[in-house]
Amino acid sequence: MAKARAVYVCQSCGYEHAKWSGKCSGCDEWNSLVEETRGGEKPASSLKSGPSLRAGYGAEGGMEPVRMADVELVEHNRINSGISEFDRVLGGGFVPGSVVLLGGDPGIGKSTLALQVAGDFAGRGLDVLYVSGEESLSQLKMRAQRLRIEADNVWVVGETSLERVEQRLRDKKPDMMVIDSIQTIATDQLTSSPGSVAQLRAVTSALTQSAKGLNIPTVLIGHVTKDGAIAGPKVLEHMVDTVLYFEGQPGMNYRVLRAVKNRYGSTNEIGVFEMRSTGLKEVHNPSAMFLAERPDNASGSAVVPIVEGTRPLLVEIQALVSPNNYGPPRITSIGVDQTRVMLLLNIIEKRTGLKIAGQDVFVNVAGGARVNEPAADLGIAVALLSSYLDRPVPGNLVVFGEVGLTGEVRAVPQAAGRLIEAKKLGFERGMLPRGNVPAIEEVTTPESAPFDGFKLEFARTLADLIREVFGADVLS
Repeated sequence: MAKARAVYVCQSCGYEHAKWSGKCSGCDEWNSLVEETRGGEKPASSLKSGPSLRAGYGAEGGMEPVRMADVELVEHNRINSGISEFDRVLGGGFVPGSVVLLGGDPGIGKSTLALQVAGDFAGRGLDVLYVSGEESLSQLKMRAQRLRIEADNVWVVGETSLERVEQRLRDKKPDMMVIDSIQTIATDQLTSSPGSVAQLRAVTSALTQSAKGLNIPTVLIGHVTKDGAIAGPKVLEHMVDTVLYFEGQPGMNYRVLRAVKNRYGSTNEIGVFEMRSTGLKEVHNPSAMFLAERPDNASGSAVVPIVEGTRPLLVEIQALVSPNNYGPPRITSIGVDQTRVMLLLNIIEKRTGLKIAGQDVFVNVAGGARVNEPAADLGIAVALLSSYLDRPVPGNLVVFGEVGLTGEVRAVPQAAGRLIEAKKLGFERGMLPRGNVPAIEEVTTPESAPFDGFKLEFARTLADLIREVFGADVLS
Protein backbone atom coordinates (compact mmCIF):
# COMPACT_ATOMS: atom_id res chain seq x y z
CA MET A 1 0.00 0.00 0.00
CA ALA A 2 1.31 3.45 -0.91
CA LYS A 3 2.35 5.82 1.84
CA ALA A 4 -0.48 8.04 3.03
CA ARG A 5 -0.29 11.70 2.09
CA ALA A 6 -2.53 14.70 2.74
CA VAL A 7 -4.27 16.56 -0.07
CA TYR A 8 -6.76 19.40 0.07
CA VAL A 9 -9.93 18.81 -1.95
CA CYS A 10 -12.46 21.47 -2.96
CA GLN A 11 -15.90 20.45 -1.76
CA SER A 12 -17.56 22.38 -4.61
CA CYS A 13 -15.73 21.12 -7.69
CA GLY A 14 -13.50 18.26 -6.47
CA TYR A 15 -10.22 19.90 -7.54
CA GLU A 16 -7.24 18.65 -5.51
CA HIS A 17 -4.50 20.91 -4.13
CA ALA A 18 -1.11 19.93 -2.71
CA LYS A 19 -1.39 22.52 0.05
CA TRP A 20 -4.15 24.51 1.69
CA SER A 21 -5.34 27.74 0.10
CA GLY A 22 -8.16 30.10 0.94
CA LYS A 23 -9.42 30.02 -2.65
CA CYS A 24 -9.89 27.01 -4.95
CA SER A 25 -7.92 27.44 -8.18
CA GLY A 26 -10.41 25.18 -9.98
CA CYS A 27 -13.71 27.01 -9.38
CA ASP A 28 -12.63 30.18 -7.46
CA GLU A 29 -14.76 29.21 -4.45
CA TRP A 30 -13.51 30.56 -1.11
CA ASN A 31 -12.96 28.43 2.02
CA SER A 32 -14.01 25.20 0.32
CA LEU A 33 -10.81 23.13 0.74
CA VAL A 34 -10.91 20.18 3.14
CA GLU A 35 -7.96 17.96 4.02
CA GLU A 36 -8.23 14.32 2.92
CA THR A 37 -5.82 11.39 2.96
CA ARG A 38 -4.56 9.72 -0.20
CA GLY A 39 -2.56 6.54 -0.69
CA GLY A 40 -3.36 4.88 2.62
CA GLU A 41 -6.93 3.97 1.70
CA LYS A 42 -8.39 1.47 -0.69
CA PRO A 43 -9.80 2.73 -3.97
CA ALA A 44 -13.57 2.82 -4.41
CA SER A 45 -13.38 -0.05 -6.91
CA SER A 46 -12.06 -2.40 -4.21
CA LEU A 47 -14.97 -2.03 -1.80
CA LYS A 48 -16.17 -5.36 -0.51
CA SER A 49 -19.48 -6.49 -1.86
CA GLY A 50 -21.38 -9.51 -3.05
CA PRO A 51 -20.58 -10.60 -6.61
CA SER A 52 -24.14 -10.02 -7.81
CA LEU A 53 -24.11 -6.39 -6.76
CA ARG A 54 -21.22 -5.15 -8.88
CA ALA A 55 -22.49 -5.77 -12.35
CA GLY A 56 -21.00 -2.49 -13.54
CA TYR A 57 -22.74 0.28 -15.44
CA GLY A 58 -24.30 -2.08 -17.96
CA ALA A 59 -20.94 -3.36 -19.25
CA GLU A 60 -19.49 -6.87 -19.21
CA GLY A 61 -15.80 -7.15 -18.45
CA GLY A 62 -13.63 -8.63 -21.19
CA MET A 63 -16.31 -8.53 -23.89
CA GLU A 64 -15.29 -8.09 -27.54
CA PRO A 65 -16.43 -5.08 -29.60
CA VAL A 66 -19.52 -5.69 -31.74
CA ARG A 67 -21.10 -3.75 -34.57
CA MET A 68 -23.80 -1.31 -33.50
CA ALA A 69 -26.17 -2.98 -35.99
CA ASP A 70 -25.74 -6.30 -34.14
CA VAL A 71 -26.60 -4.92 -30.70
CA GLU A 72 -29.90 -6.29 -29.43
CA LEU A 73 -32.34 -3.58 -28.42
CA VAL A 74 -33.83 -4.17 -24.97
CA GLU A 75 -37.24 -2.68 -24.14
CA HIS A 76 -37.47 -1.13 -20.67
CA ASN A 77 -40.67 -2.00 -18.82
CA ARG A 78 -41.17 1.07 -16.72
CA ILE A 79 -42.63 0.99 -13.23
CA ASN A 80 -45.17 3.73 -12.49
CA SER A 81 -44.47 5.72 -9.35
CA GLY A 82 -48.19 6.19 -8.69
CA ILE A 83 -47.79 9.99 -9.09
CA SER A 84 -48.44 11.08 -12.68
CA GLU A 85 -46.53 14.37 -12.39
CA PHE A 86 -43.47 12.48 -11.12
CA ASP A 87 -43.80 9.93 -13.93
CA ARG A 88 -43.98 12.75 -16.48
CA VAL A 89 -40.62 14.13 -15.32
CA LEU A 90 -39.05 10.66 -15.30
CA GLY A 91 -40.21 10.07 -18.86
CA GLY A 92 -42.97 7.58 -18.06
CA GLY A 93 -41.94 5.98 -14.76
CA PHE A 94 -38.92 4.26 -13.22
CA VAL A 95 -36.68 2.12 -15.40
CA PRO A 96 -35.56 -0.98 -13.43
CA GLY A 97 -32.01 -0.43 -12.21
CA SER A 98 -32.10 3.33 -12.80
CA VAL A 99 -30.65 5.74 -10.23
CA VAL A 100 -32.43 9.07 -9.66
CA LEU A 101 -30.71 11.93 -7.82
CA LEU A 102 -33.25 14.29 -6.21
CA GLY A 103 -32.00 17.65 -4.94
CA GLY A 104 -33.60 20.75 -3.47
CA ASP A 105 -33.47 23.33 -0.70
CA PRO A 106 -33.97 22.23 2.92
CA GLY A 107 -37.66 21.81 3.74
CA ILE A 108 -38.77 21.97 0.09
CA GLY A 109 -40.38 18.50 0.27
CA LYS A 110 -37.76 16.03 -1.04
CA SER A 111 -38.31 13.48 1.72
CA THR A 112 -42.08 13.96 1.53
CA LEU A 113 -42.09 13.24 -2.21
CA ALA A 114 -39.82 10.21 -1.81
CA LEU A 115 -41.96 8.79 1.00
CA GLN A 116 -45.16 9.31 -1.01
CA VAL A 117 -43.62 7.44 -3.95
CA ALA A 118 -42.51 4.70 -1.56
CA GLY A 119 -46.04 4.49 -0.17
CA ASP A 120 -47.54 4.15 -3.66
CA PHE A 121 -45.06 1.38 -4.48
CA ALA A 122 -45.87 -0.43 -1.26
CA GLY A 123 -49.61 0.02 -1.80
CA ARG A 124 -49.27 -2.15 -4.90
CA GLY A 125 -47.59 -4.93 -2.95
CA LEU A 126 -44.01 -3.94 -3.87
CA ASP A 127 -41.27 -3.91 -1.22
CA VAL A 128 -39.44 -0.61 -0.55
CA LEU A 129 -36.26 -0.16 1.48
CA TYR A 130 -36.08 3.38 2.91
CA VAL A 131 -32.64 4.21 4.35
CA SER A 132 -32.66 7.27 6.60
CA GLY A 133 -29.34 8.78 7.56
CA GLU A 134 -30.75 12.02 9.00
CA GLU A 135 -34.11 11.35 10.65
CA SER A 136 -34.99 8.82 13.30
CA LEU A 137 -37.48 6.06 12.54
CA SER A 138 -40.06 7.69 14.81
CA GLN A 139 -39.80 10.90 12.78
CA LEU A 140 -40.34 8.90 9.61
CA LYS A 141 -43.37 7.25 11.20
CA MET A 142 -44.84 10.64 12.11
CA ARG A 143 -44.44 11.85 8.52
CA ALA A 144 -45.95 8.64 7.17
CA GLN A 145 -49.00 9.10 9.40
CA ARG A 146 -49.39 12.70 8.22
CA LEU A 147 -49.20 11.48 4.63
CA ARG A 148 -51.63 8.66 5.45
CA ILE A 149 -49.19 5.96 4.38
CA GLU A 150 -50.14 2.71 6.09
CA ALA A 151 -48.52 0.19 3.73
CA ASP A 152 -46.78 -2.74 5.40
CA ASN A 153 -44.25 -3.12 2.59
CA VAL A 154 -42.13 -0.05 3.42
CA TRP A 155 -39.05 -1.25 5.30
CA VAL A 156 -37.19 1.56 7.08
CA VAL A 157 -33.72 1.53 8.59
CA GLY A 158 -31.58 4.24 10.16
CA GLU A 159 -28.14 3.67 8.67
CA THR A 160 -25.07 5.64 7.53
CA SER A 161 -22.67 2.81 6.66
CA LEU A 162 -22.40 1.85 2.99
CA GLU A 163 -21.38 -1.70 3.81
CA ARG A 164 -24.42 -2.27 6.03
CA VAL A 165 -26.76 -0.61 3.49
CA GLU A 166 -25.49 -3.02 0.82
CA GLN A 167 -25.96 -5.93 3.21
CA ARG A 168 -29.59 -4.88 3.85
CA LEU A 169 -30.05 -4.52 0.10
CA ARG A 170 -28.64 -7.99 -0.51
CA ASP A 171 -30.83 -9.52 2.20
CA LYS A 172 -34.14 -7.80 1.35
CA LYS A 173 -33.81 -7.47 -2.46
CA PRO A 174 -36.57 -4.79 -2.51
CA ASP A 175 -38.41 -3.51 -5.56
CA MET A 176 -37.26 0.06 -4.81
CA MET A 177 -34.73 1.79 -2.57
CA VAL A 178 -34.57 5.35 -1.18
CA ILE A 179 -31.41 6.85 0.34
CA ASP A 180 -32.11 9.94 2.47
CA SER A 181 -29.61 11.45 2.05
CA ILE A 182 -26.56 10.47 0.01
CA GLN A 183 -24.34 12.96 1.92
CA THR A 184 -24.85 11.03 5.18
CA ILE A 185 -23.71 7.64 3.84
CA ALA A 186 -20.01 6.78 4.22
CA THR A 187 -17.79 3.77 3.63
CA ASP A 188 -15.36 2.38 6.20
CA GLN A 189 -12.81 1.93 3.42
CA LEU A 190 -12.11 5.70 3.35
CA THR A 191 -10.86 7.86 6.20
CA SER A 192 -12.47 11.09 5.04
CA SER A 193 -15.65 12.36 6.69
CA PRO A 194 -19.18 11.70 5.35
CA GLY A 195 -20.22 14.15 2.68
CA SER A 196 -16.68 14.77 1.47
CA VAL A 197 -15.84 14.53 -2.22
CA ALA A 198 -14.06 11.20 -1.83
CA GLN A 199 -16.94 9.67 0.13
CA LEU A 200 -19.58 10.94 -2.29
CA ARG A 201 -17.72 9.50 -5.26
CA ALA A 202 -17.19 6.11 -3.63
CA VAL A 203 -20.68 5.78 -2.13
CA THR A 204 -22.54 6.93 -5.25
CA SER A 205 -20.46 4.66 -7.46
CA ALA A 206 -21.08 1.67 -5.20
CA LEU A 207 -24.83 2.26 -4.83
CA THR A 208 -25.24 2.88 -8.56
CA GLN A 209 -23.53 -0.38 -9.44
CA SER A 210 -25.52 -2.21 -6.75
CA ALA A 211 -28.82 -0.86 -8.09
CA LYS A 212 -27.96 -1.88 -11.64
CA GLY A 213 -26.67 -5.28 -10.52
CA LEU A 214 -29.94 -6.10 -8.76
CA ASN A 215 -32.16 -4.15 -11.21
CA ILE A 216 -33.60 -2.00 -8.40
CA PRO A 217 -34.79 1.57 -9.10
CA THR A 218 -33.11 3.83 -6.57
CA VAL A 219 -33.77 7.40 -5.41
CA LEU A 220 -30.82 9.28 -3.88
CA ILE A 221 -31.80 12.46 -2.02
CA GLY A 222 -29.05 15.09 -2.14
CA HIS A 223 -28.34 18.33 -0.33
CA VAL A 224 -27.82 21.51 -2.33
CA THR A 225 -25.30 24.31 -1.93
CA LYS A 226 -26.13 27.98 -1.36
CA ASP A 227 -26.07 28.41 -5.15
CA GLY A 228 -28.83 25.79 -5.55
CA ALA A 229 -26.62 23.05 -7.09
CA ILE A 230 -26.40 19.56 -5.63
CA ALA A 231 -23.58 19.48 -3.09
CA GLY A 232 -20.44 17.70 -4.22
CA PRO A 233 -18.57 17.59 -7.52
CA LYS A 234 -20.36 17.47 -10.87
CA VAL A 235 -19.10 13.91 -11.29
CA LEU A 236 -21.85 12.94 -8.84
CA GLU A 237 -24.47 13.95 -11.40
CA HIS A 238 -22.61 12.11 -14.17
CA MET A 239 -22.75 8.83 -12.23
CA VAL A 240 -26.55 8.67 -11.99
CA ASP A 241 -29.16 8.24 -14.72
CA THR A 242 -31.51 11.09 -13.81
CA VAL A 243 -31.01 14.37 -11.95
CA LEU A 244 -34.12 16.13 -10.61
CA TYR A 245 -34.37 19.46 -8.80
CA PHE A 246 -37.28 20.27 -6.51
CA GLU A 247 -37.87 24.04 -6.54
CA GLY A 248 -40.19 26.51 -4.87
CA GLN A 249 -40.40 30.16 -3.91
CA PRO A 250 -40.36 31.19 -0.21
CA GLY A 251 -43.88 31.69 1.06
CA MET A 252 -45.45 29.82 -1.87
CA ASN A 253 -47.16 26.45 -1.56
CA TYR A 254 -46.37 25.39 -5.11
CA ARG A 255 -43.39 23.23 -6.00
CA VAL A 256 -41.83 22.50 -9.38
CA LEU A 257 -39.98 19.25 -10.06
CA ARG A 258 -37.52 19.81 -12.90
CA ALA A 259 -35.36 17.28 -14.78
CA VAL A 260 -31.95 18.55 -15.85
CA LYS A 261 -30.58 15.15 -16.90
CA ASN A 262 -32.48 12.05 -17.95
CA ARG A 263 -31.01 9.09 -19.81
CA TYR A 264 -34.48 7.59 -20.24
CA GLY A 265 -36.59 10.60 -21.15
CA SER A 266 -36.78 14.28 -22.00
CA THR A 267 -34.71 16.83 -20.14
CA ASN A 268 -36.16 20.10 -18.84
CA GLU A 269 -39.51 18.39 -18.27
CA ILE A 270 -41.38 19.65 -15.21
CA GLY A 271 -44.02 18.44 -12.77
CA VAL A 272 -46.03 20.82 -10.58
CA PHE A 273 -47.18 20.09 -7.02
CA GLU A 274 -48.96 21.92 -4.23
CA MET A 275 -47.71 21.41 -0.69
CA ARG A 276 -50.55 20.71 1.74
CA SER A 277 -50.73 19.51 5.32
CA THR A 278 -51.36 15.99 4.06
CA GLY A 279 -48.42 16.03 1.63
CA LEU A 280 -47.81 16.96 -1.98
CA LYS A 281 -50.82 17.16 -4.30
CA GLU A 282 -50.40 17.05 -8.08
CA VAL A 283 -51.38 20.13 -10.10
CA HIS A 284 -52.67 18.77 -13.41
CA ASN A 285 -53.39 22.19 -14.93
CA PRO A 286 -50.50 24.51 -13.99
CA SER A 287 -51.57 27.17 -16.50
CA ALA A 288 -54.84 27.75 -14.64
CA MET A 289 -52.87 27.92 -11.39
CA PHE A 290 -50.47 30.60 -12.66
CA LEU A 291 -53.33 32.70 -14.07
CA ALA A 292 -55.79 32.19 -11.19
CA GLU A 293 -55.44 35.71 -9.72
CA ARG A 294 -54.72 37.65 -12.90
CA PRO A 295 -56.29 41.14 -12.65
CA ASP A 296 -58.81 42.33 -15.23
CA ASN A 297 -58.14 45.38 -17.39
CA ALA A 298 -54.88 46.28 -15.62
CA SER A 299 -51.89 47.72 -17.44
CA GLY A 300 -48.51 46.01 -17.25
CA SER A 301 -49.81 42.43 -17.54
CA ALA A 302 -49.32 40.02 -20.46
CA VAL A 303 -49.96 36.27 -20.82
CA VAL A 304 -47.22 34.24 -22.49
CA PRO A 305 -47.36 30.54 -23.50
CA ILE A 306 -43.98 29.02 -22.64
CA VAL A 307 -42.81 25.44 -23.12
CA GLU A 308 -41.18 23.34 -20.40
CA GLY A 309 -39.91 20.11 -21.94
CA THR A 310 -42.92 18.94 -23.93
CA ARG A 311 -45.54 20.78 -21.87
CA PRO A 312 -46.96 24.20 -22.86
CA LEU A 313 -47.69 26.46 -19.89
CA LEU A 314 -49.36 29.85 -19.71
CA VAL A 315 -47.75 32.33 -17.33
CA GLU A 316 -48.48 35.96 -16.52
CA ILE A 317 -45.62 38.44 -16.92
CA GLN A 318 -46.12 41.66 -14.97
CA ALA A 319 -44.19 44.89 -15.47
CA LEU A 320 -44.13 48.22 -13.67
CA VAL A 321 -42.55 51.25 -15.35
CA SER A 322 -42.78 54.34 -13.18
CA PRO A 323 -41.01 57.70 -12.82
CA ASN A 324 -37.94 57.52 -10.63
CA ASN A 325 -38.21 59.59 -7.45
CA TYR A 326 -35.80 57.76 -5.14
CA GLY A 327 -32.30 58.00 -6.56
CA PRO A 328 -30.74 56.37 -9.64
CA PRO A 329 -33.11 54.42 -11.93
CA ARG A 330 -33.39 50.72 -11.09
CA ILE A 331 -34.11 47.64 -13.20
CA THR A 332 -35.28 44.65 -11.15
CA SER A 333 -36.55 41.31 -12.42
CA ILE A 334 -37.89 38.20 -10.71
CA GLY A 335 -38.33 35.01 -12.71
CA VAL A 336 -36.69 36.38 -15.87
CA ASP A 337 -33.10 37.25 -16.72
CA GLN A 338 -32.35 40.86 -15.80
CA THR A 339 -29.88 41.21 -18.67
CA ARG A 340 -32.63 40.19 -21.09
CA VAL A 341 -34.93 42.86 -19.67
CA MET A 342 -32.25 45.53 -20.10
CA LEU A 343 -31.66 44.36 -23.67
CA LEU A 344 -35.37 44.56 -24.51
CA LEU A 345 -35.64 48.05 -23.03
CA ASN A 346 -32.83 49.25 -25.28
CA ILE A 347 -34.37 47.56 -28.34
CA ILE A 348 -37.73 49.26 -27.63
CA GLU A 349 -36.11 52.68 -27.34
CA LYS A 350 -33.91 52.26 -30.42
CA ARG A 351 -36.48 50.70 -32.77
CA THR A 352 -39.70 52.43 -31.72
CA GLY A 353 -38.54 55.85 -30.53
CA LEU A 354 -40.32 55.52 -27.17
CA LYS A 355 -38.23 56.97 -24.34
CA ILE A 356 -38.28 54.81 -21.22
CA ALA A 357 -34.83 55.81 -19.94
CA GLY A 358 -34.67 57.37 -16.48
CA GLN A 359 -37.60 55.37 -15.07
CA ASP A 360 -37.69 52.53 -12.58
CA VAL A 361 -38.49 49.19 -14.23
CA PHE A 362 -39.72 46.08 -12.40
CA VAL A 363 -40.57 42.76 -14.09
CA ASN A 364 -42.05 39.74 -12.34
CA VAL A 365 -43.42 36.34 -13.38
CA ALA A 366 -46.56 35.83 -11.29
CA GLY A 367 -46.92 32.69 -9.21
CA GLY A 368 -43.20 32.12 -8.71
CA ALA A 369 -42.62 30.62 -12.16
CA ARG A 370 -39.29 30.98 -13.94
CA VAL A 371 -39.00 31.83 -17.64
CA ASN A 372 -35.77 31.24 -19.54
CA GLU A 373 -36.69 30.77 -23.19
CA PRO A 374 -36.40 33.59 -25.78
CA ALA A 375 -40.04 33.00 -26.80
CA ALA A 376 -41.03 35.12 -23.79
CA ASP A 377 -39.32 38.22 -25.25
CA LEU A 378 -42.49 39.49 -26.91
CA GLY A 379 -44.52 39.01 -23.73
CA ILE A 380 -41.96 40.94 -21.66
CA ALA A 381 -41.92 43.73 -24.23
CA VAL A 382 -45.74 43.93 -24.30
CA ALA A 383 -45.92 44.07 -20.48
CA LEU A 384 -43.29 46.84 -20.40
CA LEU A 385 -45.06 48.85 -23.09
CA SER A 386 -48.43 48.35 -21.44
CA SER A 387 -47.18 49.75 -18.15
CA TYR A 388 -45.26 52.60 -19.80
CA LEU A 389 -48.22 53.64 -21.95
CA ASP A 390 -50.72 52.82 -19.16
CA ARG A 391 -52.83 50.88 -21.65
CA PRO A 392 -54.04 47.39 -20.69
CA VAL A 393 -53.43 44.40 -22.95
CA PRO A 394 -56.69 42.80 -24.17
CA GLY A 395 -57.63 40.10 -21.69
CA ASN A 396 -58.26 37.49 -24.40
CA LEU A 397 -54.78 37.87 -25.99
CA VAL A 398 -51.63 35.77 -25.62
CA VAL A 399 -48.30 36.82 -27.12
CA PHE A 400 -45.01 35.03 -27.77
CA GLY A 401 -41.96 35.39 -29.97
CA GLU A 402 -38.24 36.16 -29.86
CA VAL A 403 -37.17 39.77 -30.36
CA GLY A 404 -33.97 40.42 -32.33
CA LEU A 405 -31.60 43.35 -31.93
CA THR A 406 -32.99 45.05 -35.04
CA GLY A 407 -36.51 44.92 -33.62
CA GLU A 408 -37.64 41.96 -35.72
CA VAL A 409 -39.90 39.29 -34.23
CA ARG A 410 -38.41 35.85 -34.83
CA ALA A 411 -40.13 32.45 -35.03
CA VAL A 412 -40.06 30.05 -32.07
CA PRO A 413 -40.60 26.27 -31.83
CA GLN A 414 -43.87 24.51 -30.90
CA ALA A 415 -46.07 27.48 -31.86
CA ALA A 416 -49.13 25.31 -32.49
CA GLY A 417 -48.92 23.63 -29.08
CA ARG A 418 -48.71 26.99 -27.33
CA LEU A 419 -51.80 28.28 -29.10
CA ILE A 420 -53.80 25.10 -28.49
CA GLU A 421 -53.06 25.40 -24.75
CA ALA A 422 -54.19 29.04 -24.83
CA LYS A 423 -57.43 28.13 -26.58
CA LYS A 424 -58.15 25.44 -23.96
CA LEU A 425 -58.07 28.11 -21.25
CA GLY A 426 -60.51 30.40 -23.06
CA PHE A 427 -58.20 32.83 -24.84
CA GLU A 428 -59.44 34.02 -28.23
CA ARG A 429 -56.49 35.85 -29.82
CA GLY A 430 -52.84 35.06 -30.35
CA MET A 431 -50.04 37.45 -31.41
CA LEU A 432 -47.07 35.51 -32.77
CA PRO A 433 -44.16 35.85 -35.23
CA ARG A 434 -44.98 35.84 -38.94
CA GLY A 435 -42.23 33.27 -39.35
CA ASN A 436 -44.45 30.73 -37.57
CA VAL A 437 -47.10 30.79 -40.33
CA PRO A 438 -45.78 27.57 -41.98
CA ALA A 439 -45.90 25.73 -38.64
CA ILE A 440 -49.51 26.79 -38.12
CA GLU A 441 -50.49 25.76 -41.65
CA GLU A 442 -49.00 22.29 -41.11
CA VAL A 443 -51.50 21.44 -38.36
CA THR A 444 -54.45 23.02 -40.12
CA THR A 445 -56.09 20.67 -42.62
CA PRO A 446 -59.62 20.30 -44.04
CA GLU A 447 -60.14 17.44 -41.59
CA SER A 448 -58.64 19.26 -38.58
CA ALA A 449 -58.98 22.94 -37.77
CA PRO A 450 -57.64 23.39 -34.22
CA PHE A 451 -57.80 27.20 -34.38
CA ASP A 452 -61.42 27.67 -35.43
CA GLY A 453 -62.78 30.60 -33.46
CA PHE A 454 -59.26 31.64 -32.43
CA LYS A 455 -57.95 34.81 -34.10
CA LEU A 456 -54.30 34.63 -35.18
CA GLU A 457 -52.36 37.86 -35.62
CA PHE A 458 -48.79 37.99 -36.92
CA ALA A 459 -46.01 40.52 -36.41
CA ARG A 460 -42.73 41.03 -38.24
CA THR A 461 -41.42 43.84 -36.04
CA LEU A 462 -42.03 45.49 -32.68
CA ALA A 463 -43.72 48.36 -34.53
CA ASP A 464 -46.27 45.91 -35.99
CA LEU A 465 -46.94 44.58 -32.50
CA ILE A 466 -47.48 48.04 -31.01
CA ARG A 467 -49.91 49.06 -33.75
CA GLU A 468 -51.96 45.85 -33.35
CA VAL A 469 -52.09 45.78 -29.54
CA PHE A 470 -51.98 49.44 -28.47
CA GLY A 471 -53.06 51.38 -31.60
CA ALA A 472 -51.31 53.22 -34.41
CA ASP A 473 -51.34 56.55 -32.52
CA VAL A 474 -48.64 55.34 -30.13
CA LEU A 475 -45.90 55.64 -32.76
CA SER A 476 -47.16 58.84 -34.34
